[in-house]
Amino acid sequence: MKNGASERSQAELGNEVGQDARLDSEFHRGLGLFDATMVVIGSMIGSGIFIVPATMAGQLGSPGWLLVAWLITGILTVSAALSYGELAAMMPRAGGQYLYLREAFSPLLGFLYGWTLFLIIQTGFIAAVAVAFARFAGNLWPVISEEKYLVSPWHLTSGYAVSLSTAQLVGVLMIVVLTVTNICGLRYGKLIQNLFTVAKIAALLGLIGAGLVLGWNSEAVRANFGDLWTARGKLTELDSGLTAATPFGLFVALCVAQTGSLFSSDAWNNVTFTAGEVRQPRRHLPLSLALGTSSVLFLYLLANLAYLVTLPFEEIQQAENNRVATVMLARIFPHFGVPLMATAIMISTFGCNNGLILAGARAYYAMARDGLFFARAGRLNVARVPAWGLVVQGIWAALLVLPRTYNVPEKTYGNLYADLLDYIISAALLFYVLTIAGVYRLRMKRPDAERPYRAFGYPVVPALYLAGATTIVAVLVIYRPMTTWPGMVIVLLGLPVYYVWQWRRE
Repeated sequence: MKNGASERSQAELGNEVGQDARLDSEFHRGLGLFDATMVVIGSMIGSGIFIVPATMAGQLGSPGWLLVAWLITGILTVSAALSYGELAAMMPRAGGQYLYLREAFSPLLGFLYGWTLFLIIQTGFIAAVAVAFARFAGNLWPVISEEKYLVSPWHLTSGYAVSLSTAQLVGVLMIVVLTVTNICGLRYGKLIQNLFTVAKIAALLGLIGAGLVLGWNSEAVRANFGDLWTARGKLTELDSGLTAATPFGLFVALCVAQTGSLFSSDAWNNVTFTAGEVRQPRRHLPLSLALGTSSVLFLYLLANLAYLVTLPFEEIQQAENNRVATVMLARIFPHFGVPLMATAIMISTFGCNNGLILAGARAYYAMARDGLFFARAGRLNVARVPAWGLVVQGIWAALLVLPRTYNVPEKTYGNLYADLLDYIISAALLFYVLTIAGVYRLRMKRPDAERPYRAFGYPVVPALYLAGATTIVAVLVIYRPMTTWPGMVIVLLGLPVYYVWQWRRE
């Protein structure tokens, strides 16, 4: 193997770091601190914060525990970001998490992450955000709908089909437009990212302000905050009759609910994929991670407070299609709340997908330089961006928009990428755990390596994340096996692929 043999000396690893640093000089370092922070914030804020609190409310059963769940998400996410800062400053090259896993453990583990990133995590997320954009566009233009077909569902099996609705077409076109824009160069991708991230922050602040000021509902405030902890409304059954009405059920509910809140707060690590294009990366990467994640989680807590002062808790639980933010704005602005929310979410999802598309191809670039992805993905175009990686990512993400799941009893269609993302949440969380563990491993493996930034609160803060995330994964394995084990299988399917790539290189 060319890179990462576990038996190599520290001197050889040092030489490799130097070689990788020279490779990254091919990039244009055009991202400053503000730009990098906008990548963090823009990739995190999509449509989740406007939807998942309804599902979480059903799982947790009380306003107080809903806020606690988001507080746990904030602590875990910021703890992870502060720990990642050490790795990002230590290895400020394109590839991010793939690179950290490769250096801390082995090329195989790095590849399994990169394989899962390309197959589902990044591309599935891109597909989901694109269709979310289209769905809310349908609130403004009814012709855009998942039920208005250009190509009617063609059933592959009784439970799976392929179709092309007007909403799916809009989602695909969004992916195409943003892919082409980013192929044209970093300055265009950066411009879109900064513009739409500032706009979505303003929209989220407007939503929060509307709820806390204009939507203040004395009855809802009295009911929600006068009794924060008592379970109420229709509780979601977690497993075999287990609900948040019992102490143990509440513990399980807090862990299961994290799949929603952590998913809504994910993709903050995307900025590390772009490290080869960040100016003063040893300073700006840790700062952007800390500033971006803490800002977003603070806004998320305020958004949940806005929901709770405007709507009775039972209405949050029963929000139509889980669109709790839309219900809140419709309550405050009966005549234009729905289109206003749809516009805000379209802005948010457009900026989110630009960040995901921009960053993802940089991870495939690093894999290709190691001979573990298509070779052309490891080359830059005249605009000094990995154009071929962007194209392959765009094609696969667009294809993921087309397959549909079919519920035979209810005769309704879903989206395959939604199931895939459910399957992969536990595996993605496990990769985060391994990456944070890599901070400890690299401290032992390369104690003399330059570390311009050292993980805040080490060893306690990284250990806090490891304990919390490992507990959540364990609970999901036990109480969500049907959505956990398939994700682990998808990761393990990368094993034969890895050895095929290795064989091709020999």
